[in-house]
Amino acid sequence: MLLVVNAGSSSIKLAVFDDRLQQVLAGSVTEIGGAGRLRCGYFAAACAAPDHRAALALMFDAMAGQGAPLSALTAAAHRVVHGGEALVQPCRITPAVVAGIESCVPLAPLHNPANLTAINALADLAPDLPQYASFDTAFHASNPAVAVTYALPLAERERGLRRYGFHGISYAGLVDSLGADVPRRLLALHLGNGASACAILDGRSVASTMGYSPLDGLTMGTRCGAIDGNAVLRLVELHGAEGAARILNRESGLLALGGTNDMRALQEAGTPEAAFARDHFRYWAVRHCGSLIAAMEGLDAIAFTGGIGENDAEMREAIAAGLAWAGNVSVLVVQAEEERTIAAEAQSLQRSGL
Repeated sequence: MLLVVNAGSSSIKLAVFDDRLQQVLAGSVTEIGGAGRLRCGYFAAACAAPDHRAALALMFDAMAGQGAPLSALTAAAHRVVHGGEALVQPCRITPAVVAGIESCVPLAPLHNPANLTAINALADLAPDLPQYASFDTAFHASNPAVAVTYALPLAERERGLRRYGFHGISYAGLVDSLGADVPRRLLALHLGNGASACAILDGRSVASTMGYSPLDGLTMGTRCGAIDGNAVLRLVELHGAEGAARILNRESGLLALGGTNDMRALQEAGTPEAAFARDHFRYWAVRHCGSLIAAMEGLDAIAFTGGIGENDAEMREAIAAGLAWAGNVSVLVVQAEEERTIAAEAQSLQRSGL
């Protein structure tokens, strides 16, 4: 069995897959460092996990009680948010890879430290268990230089200020699920609390709406999406850097426009504010998708994935209608299977002897 780990700053989500890549168990520990909650399969209980190591230990005890002991695991695979310019392929975790993830902490200060904490905690608990990493930025490494380069002075570009793109594991899984049937010019939209779109040409990313961070691009649940840099500077003047970051990432988007970041609640509310929030989401998705279609010089199909993309038929139809000018193309709905994609990448590496 193979363990997939998705670690946040105060939570850990786990999924266990068998040799056929069928998920057999899933669980999580939330509110690490406080009065947390442990869930494993159909089991849930209050828990106190002071750190990620303790949270993993609790999860392993719960997994063992449901037929998935630590001794049955053959490998662990981690979702790592940022791999920078160097880590652009799934890989086995070595000291050099850990150093590479650490070097990307300034690029993803909220995510990479949590990923590293889980990697190190698992190494303490199971030192002989091989660990692998899949990077959320890696799928977009195929973007041409002109698509990822900000027109900034060289010194700033050398500090890593460029477009990276995210949701790459989701897009890689989408392409893999379509297999030989993947359209040549595919516009893919991962729509959830975090939302992005990607231009996929011949199975490879050539442009994405997210940039240096996951803040850019589409309107999202609590992120504002694309915004003028001078507007950001004004927010910093008014609220300081920390306050501006909080507003842009956690207090904006659908939440700011409609009062909630839950798209289903907005759909049911029927208020002018809720309707405007949904229309704002649709408008900017269509507008950004237009530039991605230009990057591919045309369109053969649109694919939706993610919680909103898979479940909100009204929003899918509205976005597709807004792109009707690009031609009468197929509209696909593809289930997001990021954990399974991570497991498949680790299994492939393990079977190749890495």
